[in-house]
Amino acid sequence: VFLSCVQTCRQISRPWGVCQAGWRSRSTSSAADMVSEQSGAMGISFPPLQTFSEEESMMREAVKKYAQERIAPFVSKMDENSAMDEEVLKSLFEQGLMGIEIDPEYGGTGSTFFSSILVIEELAKVDPSVSVLCDIQNTLINTLISNLGTPAQKEQYLTRLSTDMIGSFCLSEAESGSDAFALKTRADKHKDYYIINGSKMWISNAEHAGVFLVMANVDPSAGYRGITCFIVDGDTEGLEICKKENKLGLRASSTCPLNFDNVKVPEKNILGQIGHGYKYAIGMLNEGRIGIAAQMLGLAQGCFDHAIPYTRQRVQFGKRIFDFQGMQHQIAHVATQIEAARLLTYNAARLKEAGRPFIKEACMAKYFAAEVATLTTSKCIEWMGGVGFTKDYPIEKYYRDCKIGEQGWTEHRIYTCVCTVQCLCFLLERFSNNVERAHGIRAGGRSGVAVCDWAQSGVGRRADSRARNPTLREFPRAESVIIQLHGRGSC
Repeated sequence: VFLSCVQTCRQISRPWGVCQAGWRSRSTSSAADMVSEQSGAMGISFPPLQTFSEEESMMREAVKKYAQERIAPFVSKMDENSAMDEEVLKSLFEQGLMGIEIDPEYGGTGSTFFSSILVIEELAKVDPSVSVLCDIQNTLINTLISNLGTPAQKEQYLTRLSTDMIGSFCLSEAESGSDAFALKTRADKHKDYYIINGSKMWISNAEHAGVFLVMANVDPSAGYRGITCFIVDGDTEGLEICKKENKLGLRASSTCPLNFDNVKVPEKNILGQIGHGYKYAIGMLNEGRIGIAAQMLGLAQGCFDHAIPYTRQRVQFGKRIFDFQGMQHQIAHVATQIEAARLLTYNAARLKEAGRPFIKEACMAKYFAAEVATLTTSKCIEWMGGVGFTKDYPIEKYYRDCKIGEQGWTEHRIYTCVCTVQCLCFLLERFSNNVERAHGIRAGGRSGVAVCDWAQSGVGRRADSRARNPTLREFPRAESVIIQLHGRGSC
């Protein structure tokens, strides 16, 4: 259904940006007319912040219908059994949802990153565990092989990843979670192959995976510059998938430790360049954070959609609990937070898709969407009273599932540090430009951090300099924040 929607829409619709090029305001107000005329003269359009192409709209509706009909009936059973139903796995491939961005040449759908985010969101509304499976496959495994793989690797793996094989991403270890620099897994060179030894933890999709992208260090003396990505087939001798973790939430999504005992991997199975594995991992995890934001967004919306009908039916003190003003204030607040998380998530996805810087926006979206999911699920349990605490309703499952959003793919507080660093980098860049304009200081070729030396000099600290350049007044405050978080060496 999803694949047919994409193919149909490509024949009748234009790309998102082109579709909006002819947009004009229909408002009768003079101000709106003026803006419309001015935007037309300048060749600029002002579409709504949430705008979908016909392809994206049809795809979203198709996935929504699929999730309700083919996944929803299995959710409770999968959660109780801590296992993904085989029929659900099969249907994900049938619908083309496991190879959304893979080129049709390899059997994929050939759609966009934003389409992947919409799919993840819709699946998470019904079961976040299924969305995890789809998220990792599309935003990590498929993307890495598509971007870095040789023609032979693409032919061998993308064809199967889009039709019947699940992939797994292996980075975290017992002593190397958020601190990937501490990675211990080794890969030793022997003629035309490598021998991998070590272990991995918290590996999602491991139970069902047919291929693993494994980060191992080929030169420990080089530190993170020795980390290399290897493609390891699931049936390789010496690879052990250990007992599945007994988790609080996302129970249907398998998370397992892995052991590598003299695992032999041919040299041709190196993905990308030797020593660039850490760079690849960090780059892909930035995209994956948008996927987690979509998971948390869908989870929050799904929980909210289950709770609201109950508040409209439950009668207390002679009227529906929905009609109490205090309840309406809470509902309005939660609904607003969900919408704000949606805008952050979609914006990060659009920026990534457009090839523009998106790391700060991805971290903000993931951080905020996880907070909103926690707020929403907690409030929904409160609104439903005692029944919200039982397994007769899905609210308690959403509550359990959302906790991972504050920890998955880098612990929650680290995102606040990343956001702060990104914001300071933006401030320093603006600071450099303003210094050059206001004081004739040539900042070209120097980073914003280098210009900080001038800011701390006698000229930069003079009262008349700060009066002429308001940015100078902002610098000490921003500098103190970053030093508190990361130490003086960071500035």
